[in-house]
Amino acid sequence: MFKICIVGLGAIGGWMAAKLQRVEGLSVCALARGGTLATVRENGLRLDSGEDSWRVPLRVSADPAELGQQDLVILAVKGPAIAGVAGQVAQLCGPETRVLTALNGLPWWFTSGLAVPGLTLRCVDPDGRIAALIPPERVIGCVVHASCALRGPGWVHHVMGNGLLIGEAKGGTSPAVDALATLLVGAGFEAKAVESIQRDAWYKLWGNMTTNPVSALTRATTDRILADELVREFTTAIMLEAAEVGERMGCPIAQTPQDRHVITRSLGAFKTSMLQDIEAGRPIETDALLAAPRELAQQLGVKTPMLDALLGLTRLMDAGRAKF
Repeated sequence: MFKICIVGLGAIGGWMAAKLQRVEGLSVCALARGGTLATVRENGLRLDSGEDSWRVPLRVSADPAELGQQDLVILAVKGPAIAGVAGQVAQLCGPETRVLTALNGLPWWFTSGLAVPGLTLRCVDPDGRIAALIPPERVIGCVVHASCALRGPGWVHHVMGNGLLIGEAKGGTSPAVDALATLLVGAGFEAKAVESIQRDAWYKLWGNMTTNPVSALTRATTDRILADELVREFTTAIMLEAAEVGERMGCPIAQTPQDRHVITRSLGAFKTSMLQDIEAGRPIETDALLAAPRELAQQLGVKTPMLDALLGLTRLMDAGRAKF
């Protein structure tokens, strides 16, 4: 029996857990706490997807020792929570355990697979503690192309998308990555092994590093953001800065910002994950989405005045939230 533990039973983690739990031959559990722990223990995990809705029983615990060592740990928490759960993830790992990171923005392992040596991301792992507990050699990176939202504890609404791109955090693919892709396809995901997970992570960031924080600042959906000419030009300028950063570190972007705007417009009145976090009173992922690309830009000698402005405004807004 192949054992899988999901750490972070939120929107994406819950979506993955509900689909994996229905696959024969898998033993799926989750590390949870608070209302989610109590609800899933009593009622199971619910997933709504299109016209389908189902509830699955799921073994949950707040104690990693109770769940034991796993074959695969899926880390699906928000960026600000990673440092707090890294020790628990380590407890779930045996010598051969792999950790699949289904995260937004740039994680601690991002620079380990880049062609440019010496780059760091201190803003997401200041003292290297996360990397010590979950070393890049153990990590399989995952870029999620799906949108999900929480309707309540243990209740996930799958909005759109089903894509999972996976690859070794240190670069390239491997038999382990290929086997995991096959497993995920069998669970109903559109999973694919890729040669450079860094390129795919950077491409996704390039598309949402503007609309996410702008939506948090303005409470506007993506259609309204792009409908305003001045705001659209602002986001375009940031994307051009980020494209230069990507070019210098071996993660080039083939599209233009205008190409990407067309894709974003097709989503309609879409609420970004950061706007959902603002509305729910949750922490937002400023470091992973904005501070991390700025840190890389500084190391690579790329000037990013527009990105700097957006980071400053987002930090200021977030600091003010704690007062109300």
